[in-house]
Amino acid sequence: MDMASGNDIKAHTSTYSGFLGLVKWGIVITALITALVVFLIS
Repeated sequence: MDMASGNDIKAHTSTYSGFLGLVKWGIVITALITALVVFLIS
């Protein structure tokens, strides 16, 4: 199995930044939906 070369670090950084953005917004949306459901149940 070959290791990835260091020549494409800019592409990796861009992909990782996009992934972190999706995770951040996913957590926010999940928290809002959870709060709404708890509010509706109570």
